[in-house]
Amino acid sequence: MIGVQKEYWHFLTVFGILGGIGTSLIFTPAVASIGHFFLVRRGTATGIAAVGGSIGGIIFPLTLQSLLPRLGWGWSTRIMAFISLILLLMANLLIRSRLPRSTTKKATTSGGGARPDFRIFRDVTFSLTTAAVFLTEMGLFVPLSFLPSYAIAQGFEEDFAYQLLAIFNAGSVFGRWLPGYVADEVGRFNTMIITIGMCLISTLSLWLPAGKSLAVIIVYAVIFGFASGSNISLTPVCVGQLCETERYGTFYATCYTVVSFGYVVLIPSFVVVRRSTLLRYLLFDSTVVPAPPLFITPKPSSCWIITLRN
Repeated sequence: MIGVQKEYWHFLTVFGILGGIGTSLIFTPAVASIGHFFLVRRGTATGIAAVGGSIGGIIFPLTLQSLLPRLGWGWSTRIMAFISLILLLMANLLIRSRLPRSTTKKATTSGGGARPDFRIFRDVTFSLTTAAVFLTEMGLFVPLSFLPSYAIAQGFEEDFAYQLLAIFNAGSVFGRWLPGYVADEVGRFNTMIITIGMCLISTLSLWLPAGKSLAVIIVYAVIFGFASGSNISLTPVCVGQLCETERYGTFYATCYTVVSFGYVVLIPSFVVVRRSTLLRYLLFDSTVVPAPPLFITPKPSSCWIITLRN
């Protein structure tokens, strides 16, 4: 449908609303189903599965870049849709849930199933974790959304902007699997603190002073892609650590129902301040910096900062 849209509200409806709902309905059950089969090695398993998203993030931008000059916008987007359709059909055939669906009234009222249950926010641990995820998502998706535009604004060609997304996702391939493996050994919340810190340091030390330096922008895309990969693979694992496996879907859906509102605020806010580099990065700092302390708070027994004091 997006290939025939002409008005702004068309794009907003098709890509924004319908695309957003569709992505949520695909992503949430796919990730939650992994947690049904793994507990001790859940970080590794989720990381390996999430690598597929990074591979797609490499292939799709380069494919679209190749198709647009030859076929135009309409058929290029249709081909991408056909590819997505085939992959989604395969996903529907392969994804399974180990646990039976909760249909009883008792299971529903106790937080079973996959529907959001806002009564969970009575648990302070879950509330703080959700707040941390909210802030982290707002900070980590800024470079992913604006790095190509930043490159074009600095005078680089549009082809390089497409390639930046592929470079970013190439770093994320390892960033989704390796932190998951490490998290199973040293702690899921501990690993999230480290990777979020890497995102913050790389942004302030590389992207902020990058300017027109091609090498610095590429290095930043690789490092930030690696560090931010854990946001996809480890966040659901951290949420799943707070509940029984039977309630994993409910906890995950509830968390991201709230986090999704961060995306509504995120992009318009950065569009408003896009002309001011200083304000843009100050806003980035204000969203990312509070996240590590909140990730420390939920599970004090698993965090080095607390454990070392005992």
